[in-house]
Amino acid sequence: MHNIILIIHLVLALCLIAVVLLQRSEGGALGIGGGGGGLVSQRGAATALTKMTWALAAGFLCTSIILTILASGGDGGSLFDRLDIAPDATVPLPNLQVPLPADGDLLPPAAPAPSQ
Repeated sequence: MHNIILIIHLVLALCLIAVVLLQRSEGGALGIGGGGGGLVSQRGAATALTKMTWALAAGFLCTSIILTILASGGDGGSLFDRLDIAPDATVPLPNLQVPLPADGDLLPPAAPAPSQ
């Protein structure tokens, strides 16, 4: 079952990419879209591609949600509930050993006294 939905998900993703690339550019991007006529009118083609894009996007979203539910085991619990971390545990920070300067190193070297 999981493999079938995964294959459907991948096919929907590829079809969605293809349909988006087929759509006419609305201008403003790179200026390389549009132009040329076809067997269908520009408005009809845009409407059909738009509807197909919405349908493929809805199917992609549904298969994404189904795959997420199947991957979680369907128990409805949160991922954080399954982690083996106590609620009051703190995350350890890396041990950064930075050598501190000696007390005399904090001040700049004294300037020699002017000779007269």
